[in-house]
This record gives sequence, C-alpha cells and structure tokens, in this order.
Amino acid sequence: MKLLFSSVFAMMLMASCTLTSTTMIKPKDAFVLGNNEHGAFTVKLKNISDHDVQLWQVPIAGGQHSPMVVRPGKKTKVKVERNTALRIENNESTEASVQLLVSGDTGLSMGYKNQ
Repeated sequence: MKLLFSSVFAMMLMASCTLTSTTMIKPKDAFVLGNNEHGAFTVKLKNISDHDVQLWQVPIAGGQHSPMVVRPGKKTKVKVERNTALRIENNESTEASVQLLVSGDTGLSMGYKNQ
C-alpha cells in the first residue's frame, strides 16, 4: 500500500512540474522562454503554423548556439541547459503559432523580443 501511495504521489509531483501552452508569435518577433537563472528543462514543441520557425539556445551569460528549424506540422524535443533560454523566432511576415510542453524546471521567465 505504501508503495502504491508513493508511486501515485511521485506521478502527481512529476505531472505538476509541466507547463503547456499554445503560443502565438507576431511577424518578425521572437518568444523567449527561460531568460533568467533556472535549472535544466525540456521543451516538446510542435509548429502549428504554415511556415518555419527557428529555435536557438541562448545562455543568459551571452551568445547563442544550436540553431534548429522546425517545419510546419513538425514536432521536436529540445533539452535546454540550466541558465539558458530557448528563443523561438518567427522570421516571416505572418503570425506563427507553436504548442509547447515544458518539463523540468518550470520557474522560467517568458516574454517576447523584437528582432
């Protein structure tokens, strides 16, 4: 019985450490997730736009790395290191939308940044 209770508690705890969102990004704009001090996190992203979006990992200390293009209708999974933001860029002239499932450290800042 204790094992069952512990298992259920652990599953509830893990489920509470997730964040889901459908995020819209204006033309020539970017959405930045985690531009603050935090632990590692994982993002499952689906591009529900009719055009590409580009991802970058951006350490809060500066720089950017690991560019990735996500085509319309495609999914990807990105593991983001501690103190690193995930920048989702919409370089097109129409609005972009992505579905996000974030797990791990979910104490992340979120905001938009003009390009």
